[in-house]
Amino acid sequence: MREMVAMQSKAAQAMFDAFLPRPAAGAATSDPAESDTPPAAGGAHWQELSDNLTAMWQGYLAMKPGAANPLADPAKWMEMASRWMNQSPLTEMETQQHFLKESLALWQNVLGQYGMAEGSAPATLPRQDRRFADEKWREQPLFAMLHQAYLLCAEEMMAAVDKADGLPDDRREQMRFFTRLITESLSPAHFPLTNPLVIERTLETGGENLLKGMQRLINDLQAGQITHTDTNAFEIGRDIAATPGKVVHETELYQLIQYSPTTDDVLKTPLVVFPPWINRFYILDLGEKKSFVKWAVAQGLTLFMVSWKSADSSMADVTWSDYVRAQVEAIDFARERLKVPSVHTIGYCVAGTTLAATLAMLHRRGEADRVASATFFTAQVDFSEAGDLKAFIDEQQMAAIEATATDGYVDGRYLATTFNLLRSPDLIWSYVLNNYLLGEDYRPFDLLYWNGDTTNLPARWHREYLRDLYHHNRLVEPDAMAVDDTPVDLRKVTTPVYIQAGKEDHIAPLPSVWKLTRHFSGPMQFTLAGSGHIAGVVNPPAGGKYQYWTLPDGVALPETLDEFREKAVETPGSWWPDWIEWLRSIDDATVKAKGKRKPGGKGDTVIEDAPGRYVKTR
Repeated sequence: MREMVAMQSKAAQAMFDAFLPRPAAGAATSDPAESDTPPAAGGAHWQELSDNLTAMWQGYLAMKPGAANPLADPAKWMEMASRWMNQSPLTEMETQQHFLKESLALWQNVLGQYGMAEGSAPATLPRQDRRFADEKWREQPLFAMLHQAYLLCAEEMMAAVDKADGLPDDRREQMRFFTRLITESLSPAHFPLTNPLVIERTLETGGENLLKGMQRLINDLQAGQITHTDTNAFEIGRDIAATPGKVVHETELYQLIQYSPTTDDVLKTPLVVFPPWINRFYILDLGEKKSFVKWAVAQGLTLFMVSWKSADSSMADVTWSDYVRAQVEAIDFARERLKVPSVHTIGYCVAGTTLAATLAMLHRRGEADRVASATFFTAQVDFSEAGDLKAFIDEQQMAAIEATATDGYVDGRYLATTFNLLRSPDLIWSYVLNNYLLGEDYRPFDLLYWNGDTTNLPARWHREYLRDLYHHNRLVEPDAMAVDDTPVDLRKVTTPVYIQAGKEDHIAPLPSVWKLTRHFSGPMQFTLAGSGHIAGVVNPPAGGKYQYWTLPDGVALPETLDEFREKAVETPGSWWPDWIEWLRSIDDATVKAKGKRKPGGKGDTVIEDAPGRYVKTR
């Protein structure tokens, strides 16, 4: 390893020397002290830079003696890539011949543009990609050819997977996913000596960008996750999760927050919100301009929010039935506290999947009247088209996950990395480029702060959830599963439901969310929101962003998603007002916001102020 780093340092010095500007003969030289730009340092400066980078990396490795972390050894990556390449369709003769033909055509096409080969220059380069949109990728033939050759290789690798014979559909999709990850990682934009923007920044700063980037890389490796934003810019309870309220109930699994009313009158039927326990609840209570909680309270809703506890070793045996019971407990607590017969509910993502099972259980027990309505934010019940996440759900992957949960829980950082891989260009490689290589400062962004605020998951629940739902798709088989000793049949659910899906959702894909409409039996409204899994949900009306699609009044919900798209009407902006109108159509009765409608008021015993302790537990 030491020899490899030394060789790379010498190569870096040689290349930087070649790029250094040299004064013309007889030209006067300026005093470096009088300039705002770093001096055009000689070879000694770059040798010192490479020595510093090497020392920082070796220092990091020395902090973990005997760890044998394969992520820190490039040779391990090369070995893995070699094994994959030997198994891939790229080794077939026909594929290699096609690649050679395309490479020769690319050479003539690209270099002909610069007068370096026969043929006329094309108006544009043959392959376009936003990663190489900057003009510097086209100004010099070296970088033009470099990124065009990379795009050709990536194209050929993906095509080879598509053309491979004898692959089952699920295996092909898995190979496509991991091939895409490999090709994205090998982009010349991600290496300092093959990216013209990084070379330019390095010369401008005298290499300070690389020193800053190396320190950030080491910090992230030590933390176990990539940094996306300035984490010092936010404080839970001050800038985010700051809507006033009280924790009114608490168990070993969750805290229940009731928010303070901001209107004189409130809807009689309260709302209980179940966020996913894969992340923190405050995705629905970001800054006040984005907060769904604040907005919903302003519409006259008495809102209860579940704040799930991040799993620790004491929760090793928590199961899906425990989460179902928790939902019923929260529903019953809100009903009893406010002396109402039923509540509205929202289930987001995995909590929405669980809410579907909860409703089925209540219907089977004859207790369905506890829930007046159910809203599903980007939730799935049929996992046959669950998207790229299924690439992580084969037997080998699940065994690897189980092996990491030695303390009875799955580390939230593993899940964060998994979700980042689903959008690696945006959530991994853009940060490698901007913050590691270019040395740019992190920008404060509340959504990315939330994205990095991970929660641990109970190991048993996680294992059963992946096997029963993602792998075997049992939830949509009548009575194939039981929760709290009650068989689940989603067809029994007649509760009014509002189903929201994201047009560009990469976690709960639109076709998968649509399938909810095929498994419930009561009145349903389906709303297709612009954007994805997060921005499609968290889209306040004041922002004036995106759009949504609903069916015109009187048009019945069709059988297929394609039919819905044909008949749906587009409305600009947020879908939240459409949802609250739907909720009021079920029950618009109001009461005065007094007594226990104001948590923590006279005679009301509460546990603590919102957002509570659980959301701050790491």
